Amino acid sequence: MKTYSYGRQSINKKDVDAVVSTLRSYFLTQGPKVAEFEAKLCHVTGAKYAVAVSSGTAALHLAVLALGIKRGDQGITTPMTFVASANCLRYVGADVQFADINSSTGLIDPTEINKKITKKTKVLIPVHYAGQSCNMEAIAKIAKKHSLFVIEDAAHAIGSLYNGHPVGSCYYSDLTTFSFHPVKTITTGEGGAITTNNFALYQQLLMFRTHGIIQKPEIAPWYYEMHGLGYNYRLPDILASLGLSQLSKLQHFIARRSQIVKKYRQAFAGDSRFTVLQESSQSRSAFHLFPLLLNFDQLTKSKQQIFTDLLSHGLKLQVHYIPVHFHPYYRNLGFKPGDYPIAEAFYEQEISLPLYPSLSDQDIKSIIKIIKEVVK
Repeated sequence: MKTYSYGRQSINKKDVDAVVSTLRSYFLTQGPKVAEFEAKLCHVTGAKYAVAVSSGTAALHLAVLALGIKRGDQGITTPMTFVASANCLRYVGADVQFADINSSTGLIDPTEINKKITKKTKVLIPVHYAGQSCNMEAIAKIAKKHSLFVIEDAAHAIGSLYNGHPVGSCYYSDLTTFSFHPVKTITTGEGGAITTNNFALYQQLLMFRTHGIIQKPEIAPWYYEMHGLGYNYRLPDILASLGLSQLSKLQHFIARRSQIVKKYRQAFAGDSRFTVLQESSQSRSAFHLFPLLLNFDQLTKSKQQIFTDLLSHGLKLQVHYIPVHFHPYYRNLGFKPGDYPIAEAFYEQEISLPLYPSLSDQDIKSIIKIIKEVVK
């Protein structure tokens, strides 16, 4: 029986050759491939500066550090995300507040953001869920009105556009973070990046990425100073070389993902058992995920039964996401079920279908057939 997961990497000989070439080179880390990868990210996003790091979580952590977010401050993000979007605030001692989502897109609702702003609020962290950009025009207006920073969490959205601007251009934000985990549109194995147009923030990111250290060759060739409490969040050249190879195929990956999404939409949009998320006319998604909502008022099976039955047919799906405030850590901070009802209802309905470039048209037909037969 053929099996399908919700996402996986797409690696070919070119990728392998790029990594092997770096393995045979002088630099395995702290070498030229990282700078090449960062330059390519700037080219793809249109941002002035890019800093490659060891993970998307590291990218978020460095972003809040660079902005000077600290204990006593507050940041607002969505509950419909991976925990890292909120955890980055906790890493620096800041408080987390959530704003509920738009049920038709899964994206944070700017109206809900407005309701959550207090005197402590310093930063907004919208998440481009599934690859579609949030309403950054509205979010940027809110940020400007209240003198807030904006970090775009674009872990899902490398290659996406909003109002014609590449996600990562920071046209509407101070910084944008990316993840290059294997299930993402491109991968470095593990890895991430931050883009910005602010040189001072760029300098902070570089410093915090490497232990808070600044090289001082004007004093002596070996001399360096530690100016802040930084981290080892460097991305090795081995992984950067994979990222460079993957970036060269980004548009191909997006094109194939878009073809698959079109087939899913055609199959499920007119079926009362399912709801397909809406796409904004302002956004062109790179489609990291294809979330499908199950309308349980039309079904007899529970979500757990459906998952079990799909697994027996070879479909290893996932749910994106368990709302962040449901996790024990955040419950211990005072959050509880019922706080964000739209995100909670979304979670109850959502499943993520297989979406990666190596899926054939026949694979898609089989996946659609299985889902339609199982979901009853």
